[in-house]
This record gives sequence, C-alpha cells and structure tokens, in this order.
Amino acid sequence: MRKCVGCGEFKPKEDLIKITKNFKDGSVVINPDSKTFGRSAYLCYNQSCVETALKKSKINKALKTNALLDKSTFERIIEWTV
Repeated sequence: MRKCVGCGEFKPKEDLIKITKNFKDGSVVINPDSKTFGRSAYLCYNQSCVETALKKSKINKALKTNALLDKSTFERIIEWTV
C-alpha cells in the first residue's frame, strides 16, 4: 500500500503512478523500471490528484527537492491519468 500525495488515500502500488527522483543525477522519472533507485512519490491515475499535488508542490516536498517540475514533466504525468 502506498499513499497518493494528491488526495492522501492509501492504495495498492499497482493503482498509482510512481514518480522517482534518481539519486545519481536528480532527474525525475515517471513509472521507472526496477533498476531506477531514488526517492519516490505516488499519485492516483486521476487528473485532480495530479493537479492538486503539482499546485501545492506536494510532489517537490515528497521528493525532497526545490527544483520545480518543468512543463514537459507535468504534461507526461497528465498523460498517465484517466
């Protein structure tokens, strides 16, 4: 079970989008393979959860980074939602 940073609900890991900040170079990866290690945050496949998390910088807090997600990363996350 993992917690969505948008709505705060606990859901099975398979039902969430995984966003990982790679520990080597700090890049943000969406739904990485099992070989990508780093700090991760999870979001529901729901556009309102994604928008809430991005608007309130919850993803940055969960990933412990001050770097803002760029527009292309935001668009890739939206593409994963229903």
